[in-house]
Amino acid sequence: MGLRGIGFLLQCYLMLAAAMYFDLGDQEEKCIIEEIPEDTLVTGYFLLEPWNIKKITSSPHFGVTVRVRDQNQEVVMTKRFGKFGKFTFTAHASGLHYLCFQTNSTRFSVFTGESLKLHLDVQMGEHTIGHNTDKTKDNMALLEDSLRHLIDQMTYITRQQEYQREKEEVFREISEETNSKVLWWAVVQTSVLLSVGFWQMKRLKDFFIAKKLV
Repeated sequence: MGLRGIGFLLQCYLMLAAAMYFDLGDQEEKCIIEEIPEDTLVTGYFLLEPWNIKKITSSPHFGVTVRVRDQNQEVVMTKRFGKFGKFTFTAHASGLHYLCFQTNSTRFSVFTGESLKLHLDVQMGEHTIGHNTDKTKDNMALLEDSLRHLIDQMTYITRQQEYQREKEEVFREISEETNSKVLWWAVVQTSVLLSVGFWQMKRLKDFFIAKKLV
């Protein structure tokens, strides 16, 4: 493995230290669900373990297929990676998004009887500051990078707030519609009860008159 691959691997380990992980079976697709606002940049880092699977999976085409679908099951992104990688996509509509991962080899489980473990870290609306920025002597570049990071954070928070307001508005419309239906149903029930009561009183009065009781 070259220096570039080792560097990326170390970066993945640092970023995935507090991330989630799950097992991948034989060519089994597993998905996680994220609620993402519109026009939000999503960045994901993943890493397969154990790393010595290279000794078992001799095929050069072995890797992970990443597929992202929106709440309408439309494919937003699909790409084949190796045993580690980084993927990015932008949500075109607010709502639930499905991030799915699938391996294309069964040789590991045949030899070891175990599943592959996939470490995953998903970041939304964030751009991390490069490590080489701290080493530069140009303070303006450092301030510019920090300011861009803060702007991205504010933009992400603003989109989250707008998305929550949209959900609240939809919920309020549903609540008002439900309350209106309940009110009309109560009016209809009351009208039916009054009509039946008047009809019964009239029939009872006619009965008494016919029997000459009144």
